[in-house]
Amino acid sequence: MITRRHVLASALGATALALAPAISPAAAQGAAVGTIRVEALPSVVEAWGPNVPMVKAELAKTLTEILGPTLQRGAGTRLVVTIGRLWLASDIRGGRFSGASDDYLESTATLYDRSGRPLASYPIRSTESSSGAGNPQVADVDPLRLRALARNNAWWIRHYLAG
Repeated sequence: MITRRHVLASALGATALALAPAISPAAAQGAAVGTIRVEALPSVVEAWGPNVPMVKAELAKTLTEILGPTLQRGAGTRLVVTIGRLWLASDIRGGRFSGASDDYLESTATLYDRSGRPLASYPIRSTESSSGAGNPQVADVDPLRLRALARNNAWWIRHYLAG
């Protein structure tokens, strides 16, 4: 027989389970980061080839610069950023339709504790105007666009880590 106690206990248990994912990221916000590692999914490496190391390096460099006092070498936590998608628009003149000429970088920033247990994970989607990197007539404009996306992504990661 189901009593009032059972109903109340199950309602409280369901509420606690529903709040559990929200508690984890909040506890991770503001935590000191010991190391940063940037990786890319195989599909990104296959599609972007020699550009991937440059994007990874720019993302790691920018994170190191902007995390400031949150970055403490030797702290037990580890930040792993996985690049999941990278998209450069073909029209870099700026279209009249919103989003038609935007570049995107999607990543997942996961903070791990000393034992390798994930503390928090944040999906990040950075958007930059494809014309924002400078003159589209310049031959090497694509690396500039990729660096801009990496820096934008790093700032969003910092936003989520800082709370």
